[in-house]
Amino acid sequence: MRIERHWWNGDSTVRGRRDVYIRTDGELWEVEARAGGGAGRSKIHQCPGQQSAEILAGAWMAGSGRWQVVTP
Repeated sequence: MRIERHWWNGDSTVRGRRDVYIRTDGELWEVEARAGGGAGRSKIHQCPGQQSAEILAGAWMAGSGRWQVVTP
């Protein structure tokens, strides 16, 4: 799967960092919410399409205006 979108919360500490990814292989879509950077824990949810993946990602980022888009 390739990363379609990636955001992070701007906190560079291991304890505070949060990332949200939307991934697809062209047919399947998934959203990952990760806490603690690359070695942290994460939750991955399958979505039926792009729109539902974007809604879920937005919900996971709600409550904080510090989220930034990460460009590849």
